[in-house]
Amino acid sequence: MVQGRFHAFDLTRELIRQGVEVTLLTNYPKYVVEKFGIPRGKVINCVSHGVVSRLTERACGGRSNSVFEPFLHRWFSKWAARKLSSIELDALHSFSGISEELMLSVSHRPIVKSVVRGSAHIRTQARLLEDEGARCGQPMDRPSAWRVAREEREYKIADMIFVLSSFADRSFAAEGVPPSKIRTVPLGSELSRFCASQDDIERRCARIQAGEPLRVLTVGSFSFRKGALDLVEIANSLHGRMKFRMVGDVARNVLDLKTSAKIEFMPRQPQFSLPSIYREADLFLFPTIEDGYAVVLAQAQAAGLPILATPNCAAPDILNENENGWILPIRNPQAFIDRLKWCDANRASLVRVVRSASENYQPRDWAQVATELISTYEHWISKDRV
Repeated sequence: MVQGRFHAFDLTRELIRQGVEVTLLTNYPKYVVEKFGIPRGKVINCVSHGVVSRLTERACGGRSNSVFEPFLHRWFSKWAARKLSSIELDALHSFSGISEELMLSVSHRPIVKSVVRGSAHIRTQARLLEDEGARCGQPMDRPSAWRVAREEREYKIADMIFVLSSFADRSFAAEGVPPSKIRTVPLGSELSRFCASQDDIERRCARIQAGEPLRVLTVGSFSFRKGALDLVEIANSLHGRMKFRMVGDVARNVLDLKTSAKIEFMPRQPQFSLPSIYREADLFLFPTIEDGYAVVLAQAQAAGLPILATPNCAAPDILNENENGWILPIRNPQAFIDRLKWCDANRASLVRVVRSASENYQPRDWAQVATELISTYEHWISKDRV
C-alpha cells in the first residue's frame, strides 16, 4: 500500500511478472498506474484522497504536515483496512506513516505485517532536518511530533521493517530498533530505459576530452533536505567553468535561494523522459542531507554517470572511491567544489572513471528487487509455520 507512487509501482509490476498475486492500493488514478505496466484489475485506488492531498499541499505547502497530515494519513489507512477486510492475504507491504490502522485491523489474522521506510529512522531524519533548519536560518518541513509518534508505533506493530540502504539500517539500530526486525532491500532501475549504451559513454568521454564545460546533473527535489544550500554554493562557485542542471520540484522555502543560483532549473519530468536527460550529463551531483536510497542514484548509476554524493543515502552501498564516484561529507560544499575542480583539471582521469563506472556496473533491475522481496517473505512465512 502506498500513498502516492515512490518506488511501489515499479516493484508491483515486477512482482506481478514473477507470478505473485498482488493488489496495489494507491491514491493515483488507474490510467496513470497502467503506464507503469500494472493492469487495472490489480489496482484499488482512492482518487479522492489523492486529489485532496495534492490540493492541500498546493494550498498550504509544508504547513499541511502539522494541520492536515493526521486526517489524511488516518483516512488512507482506514480506507485500506476496509478494502482489504474481505481479501485473503499472506502479507502486507505498506509504507510508513499510513500503516497503523491497517496493521491493527489485521492483527487477528495470520498475515505478515511489514512497513517500508523510504528514509532513515524518523527520529534520525527529524534531528538532521532540525539541524539543517538551524543552519539555514529558516523553518524546515520536517516530521511533526504526531508523525514521529505514529511511525514509532508502526515500527513496533510491524513484523518486519524494510529499509533501502545501510545508512537507513544503521539509523534504526542507533534508535534502538531490534536488528532482527530490519531488512535492507536496495532499489533498482529500469535497465532497458536507463542503462547507458556504448555510444552514450563514447559521446560523454568525447565531450570531456574536448574540454567542453562539464555538465553536472542533479535530479530529485530542490529543497534544504536535499542539500539545496550546498548545491547553490557549489554551482555559484563553479559558474562559467561548468554547467549545472537541476531537474525536479522546487520547495517553497527555497524560492529565494533559487533566484540566486547559477543553475538551469527544469520542472519535474515524467520518469519516461529522464533517460535522455541523464545521457546529456557528465557527472551526477547529490549533496543530500538525508535520504533512504533515492531512486535517482540507481538511475544515474545505470546511466554510467560518476556520482558525487554524501554518505547519508545509498552512496556508500553503490560507490567505490575513484572508480565510479566519490562520497563527500554532508554540509561541506567545499569538498564537492574541490572534487569537481579535480574532475575539470584531470580530464583523462575523469574519462577513466566514466569508463570504469560503465564497465564495472553491476546491473540491478526491479526484477532482482522483487526476487529478494519474495525470498524474504517466503523465509518469514516458512519460519512462522514451522
